[in-house]
Amino acid sequence: MTAATFTIQSFPFSDHAHAAAALALRQAVFVREQGIDPVLEYDDHDAAARHYLVYHGPEPVATARWRETEKGIKLERFAVLADYRRHGLGARLLAAVLKNVLPLQKTVYLHAQESAVSFYERNGFVKAGESFTEAGIVHWFMKYGKG
Repeated sequence: MTAATFTIQSFPFSDHAHAAAALALRQAVFVREQGIDPVLEYDDHDAAARHYLVYHGPEPVATARWRETEKGIKLERFAVLADYRRHGLGARLLAAVLKNVLPLQKTVYLHAQESAVSFYERNGFVKAGESFTEAGIVHWFMKYGKG
């Protein structure tokens, strides 16, 4: 897989075709693979969030979103299909999201699944607090930059 075969598309949730693709990816990764309750996965924040899809040719293979909260900019719902992991795709997607949110000059944070903490640390995030359980999975509050 070469970098040239991937494109990243940013879109509002009102773009129904892209939104359906993002939801299908989240269904595959979070609901089917990780066993997260769909009630927890699909929330009221989708409409206000900015969404992203990574395409391998015509196929959507990864997704993410960000939204503004009282704490700053929260990055969420990073999901890469299993066959596309370990190829740098998550880092490219994260870089694209950060390129859009850093100019807003607000705190950038996320709730990282414990299994993804080292990925986020390699990409500029630091733990800020204790672990907690969300949707039955251990997570860490992480901030971009020096915490």
